[in-house]
Amino acid sequence: MCLKHLLKIRKTVGFRLTAWYSVVFILSSLLLFVMGYFFLSSALHRQDRKAVLLEIRQLSAKYKAGGMSSLEKELRIEKKIRKKNPLFVRIAGTDNNTLNIFLPYQWAEFDLNRLEKITPNNNRKWIRLSAVDDEYVLEVASTRLPDGHWLQVGMSTQNRERVLERFRETFATIMIPLVLLGFLTGFFLSFRALRPIRQLIGTVQSLDVGKMEARVPSPRTGDELDELVRLFNGMMEKIKILISAMQGSLDNVAHYFRTPMTRFRGMAEMALKADQDVEPCQEALADCIEESDRILKMLNTLMDISEAQTGAMNLDRRVVDMSALMDEVVDLYRYVAEEKALSIYVSAPNGLSVSADANRMSQALANLLDNAIKYTPAGGQISVEACQRQAEVVITIKDTGMGISHEELPRIWDRLYRADLNHSLKGLGLGLSQVKAIIQAHKGRVDVVSEPGKGSTFSIYLPADLSLF
Repeated sequence: MCLKHLLKIRKTVGFRLTAWYSVVFILSSLLLFVMGYFFLSSALHRQDRKAVLLEIRQLSAKYKAGGMSSLEKELRIEKKIRKKNPLFVRIAGTDNNTLNIFLPYQWAEFDLNRLEKITPNNNRKWIRLSAVDDEYVLEVASTRLPDGHWLQVGMSTQNRERVLERFRETFATIMIPLVLLGFLTGFFLSFRALRPIRQLIGTVQSLDVGKMEARVPSPRTGDELDELVRLFNGMMEKIKILISAMQGSLDNVAHYFRTPMTRFRGMAEMALKADQDVEPCQEALADCIEESDRILKMLNTLMDISEAQTGAMNLDRRVVDMSALMDEVVDLYRYVAEEKALSIYVSAPNGLSVSADANRMSQALANLLDNAIKYTPAGGQISVEACQRQAEVVITIKDTGMGISHEELPRIWDRLYRADLNHSLKGLGLGLSQVKAIIQAHKGRVDVVSEPGKGSTFSIYLPADLSLF
């Protein structure tokens, strides 16, 4: 069980990120160590050689000034001073035989007899002598004195190697906590970076128990994970709206289809009981067709509203002349208005155009005009006007009808809602819902101002930008 859990952890993104970070951290630390070691070794090497060359110049000057006695005096003084960082000094004759030598006791492991076998040369400044155990090297520089003798000064790499050894030991000592620190830092960073992913997983898991309102908290970091959270929450909001719309549609359909379906069944039963009489059967069939058309109209309208509210409505956008479109819609209803002794006025400037689906827009205007005619008493007036206000095209349909109460105004856009005064008139209660859905699908808005007994004014606001195809 424990092994299975470990294998599961090994496959997680967090573990892989932690492992990769740890590897990169360790490799970076090793690279820094190598670079630091190289720079330290080079600096110590230059420092030692600089000290040897400086010493050889000083001793040469002493020899030129006072001869061998002056040189030996200077070396005795330096022997007392240079206890921690001693130097090797050798004076050889013209044939390279050793005349005098000053060697610190701790450097006895070097085979100095080899110096007599190596002819000094100003062009070959440095001679390297290995110790017996090859642990250290004596680096020797040579220079010819004015009398033809040779002066050789050298320094062992012992002190340099000890410093480098301490550097290696120090790095090895701190490497273990560094590795642990790298792992913990990688774990913390991966845990923090993957927090939105874990929250996303938790939110998706909560959907299994029906929590459609669950959302992932935004980290507000502005990175890719923040964008993923934003897109996921937006998708969930759309899904919630879609499901709510579907549930509302199903509830409304179940409620409002009960009456026409009952009527449908009653007419069919009446036709079956008509025996051989054809006329009642024909009337029943005609009523069935009428009811089926009414049901289909309701279904299509509900589907249009749901599509618009969920952003799935397909719009055939074109440049639409609003003046011509308004004239067409008004002409369709002019005869009905004249039968009720209503006056309809149309006003729109020529060339006023919008980017819209002409059929959908005609449907929205027709619904508003149909309501205005339906709820305006005989002798009333209806005006349909359009104009452009800054970046919007505004269409208003104003009537002198019965108006809408302030309590009912917020609810008139709900599907299948009908005001108390309207139940005596035919209608599905979907017209205004469809108008709002169509206008919102066009990135516009619609509002109403109404007062009971004085009429209503519906205003449609559409973007005037013709590039919105």
